[in-house]
Amino acid sequence: MPNGNIVVTEERGTRVITLRRPSKKNAITQDMYREMSRAIDTAQNNPDIRCMIITGGSGVFTAGDDIDDFMQAESNSETLSDGAKFLYSLALNVKPIIAAVDGASIGMGTVMLFHCDYVLASNAATFSAPYIHLGLVPVGAASLLMPNTMGYQRAFAMLVMGRTFTAAEAHAAGFVNTVVSPGHTEVEARKVARDICRLPAEAVAASRKLLRAAPEELTRRIDQEAHLFGERLKSDEAIAAFEAFANRKKR
Repeated sequence: MPNGNIVVTEERGTRVITLRRPSKKNAITQDMYREMSRAIDTAQNNPDIRCMIITGGSGVFTAGDDIDDFMQAESNSETLSDGAKFLYSLALNVKPIIAAVDGASIGMGTVMLFHCDYVLASNAATFSAPYIHLGLVPVGAASLLMPNTMGYQRAFAMLVMGRTFTAAEAHAAGFVNTVVSPGHTEVEARKVARDICRLPAEAVAASRKLLRAAPEELTRRIDQEAHLFGERLKSDEAIAAFEAFANRKKR
């Protein structure tokens, strides 16, 4: 069922959430966050939905937050809560989520992968969370999930130094399960989804819960990061970085 820049479909027990804003490299707006949250939240108590796939289609995953949309929303706390709600939806989700990444995955695009259970990437995929370059701090419990997943040093390189990882580096770091050819991530993601859907649902849910950080631990870190993020937005470093970004767009 198409809905703006987010398309939600269902196939053989799998809900597929597709970011579809190719003209902006799937940059995420507040409306898109709201639609993705709804797609995740409404799956929670639906026994017909066994798992979910998040994809950006062929050639791109997402450029992260739409900066113009973000800057407009920055002064409106009600609108900003859409991004926070999406993060809570990920943290509280109980269904397996598969990510299919074919192209650039920036900012929230990379952060959300650490809330997913299985990640496929094409050889063309790249991963970065360059909040540091805007004078900001990590979001979405990234400061908890990334070191736990790939070790402190790699997390430092990505979050504190703003380094970009290739698909091969992401696979070696342990947050990408499988690397495939460009254009094949969604097909392979559907195969993984079918494998999951054939497993005993209650046993999958119980095992997944044992493997993952407790939801309250995730939401506590999300809130902690959000507080620091809000403080950093008012800092001289962040203000200068956003002004530089706006000036680059005018050229």
